[in-house]
Amino acid sequence: MKAEEISLTPQEVADILKITKNTVYELIKRGELPAYRVGRKIRVDLQDVEAYKRHGKNIEITPDPGIASCRTLPLNPRGYRPEETVSYQQGLVICGQDVILDILTRHLERHPNGVHAFRHYVGSFTGLLALYQGKAHMAAIHLWDGDTGIYNIPFVRRLLPGIPAIIVHLAYRMQGFYLAKDNPKNIKEWKDLTRPDVCFINREKGCGTRVLLDEQLRRLGLDRRLITGYEKEELSHLGVASTVARGEADVGLGNEKAGLQVRGLEFLPLHKERYELVIKKEDMEKPHTHAVIEILQSEAFKKEVQGLGDYDLTETGRIVAEV
Repeated sequence: MKAEEISLTPQEVADILKITKNTVYELIKRGELPAYRVGRKIRVDLQDVEAYKRHGKNIEITPDPGIASCRTLPLNPRGYRPEETVSYQQGLVICGQDVILDILTRHLERHPNGVHAFRHYVGSFTGLLALYQGKAHMAAIHLWDGDTGIYNIPFVRRLLPGIPAIIVHLAYRMQGFYLAKDNPKNIKEWKDLTRPDVCFINREKGCGTRVLLDEQLRRLGLDRRLITGYEKEELSHLGVASTVARGEADVGLGNEKAGLQVRGLEFLPLHKERYELVIKKEDMEKPHTHAVIEILQSEAFKKEVQGLGDYDLTETGRIVAEV
């Protein structure tokens, strides 16, 4: 059988690369290793594993120090190394971590007015900062304001001062607790995080999940200093889920999609969030921006995302605000 006809499970990939299965999930999440779903199972083509190994050994990167740049991932990650640096001028840079953006960038390359797109895998605050500093063209965010209950609009106004922007809806996602199987600590609500017998694993400052947690703690009058593990951080939903699955924490906060990729976890839904794309208004008439909007509103894009499950696409592609 040819390499392109052989599909592997994450565990088989881990055995080939001599890494842990959780590391394989991280590579897939960051877009370094192409993968796809068959039902609820993740599969990786053998040819992609071989390409990852081959290029990891042979590619040399010599970025131009004279051009402002940021760490990003290209649309087609075959041959990509995490050390690679690409500049704002080399293609469209989209900030955000969700797999929905991988689908968007793939469709964008096939669109008549599309361009080569690069992914910058950062949280919401960092993405908006990159947009403000001219290091990115678009930023996907999920930032909840506890005073108003509104997503994203208040933060865009504060973090893009003087820059008119458009907010386009991507999807609704569910945030909740990652818990050990059968929830042995009987963790059910936010205040349970402050119990002395509960160990928590946190996300990094500035990401949407961390903002949701801190806003909920503030709103409920809960002291974060009482949360064991509050200062320990992971940089992705999968990293948090993996920490709980390994028994190094009792609970973490993240989205439902990532939690379903890790065995031995239960997911307790707590909060429905808006995941949305921020674009500078001055870029709205550019062909690639028109292409992005057309893709988000297309049935082909929605069907592909819907096939992943766990996304509510009721408003996908709708311009929800001009800030």
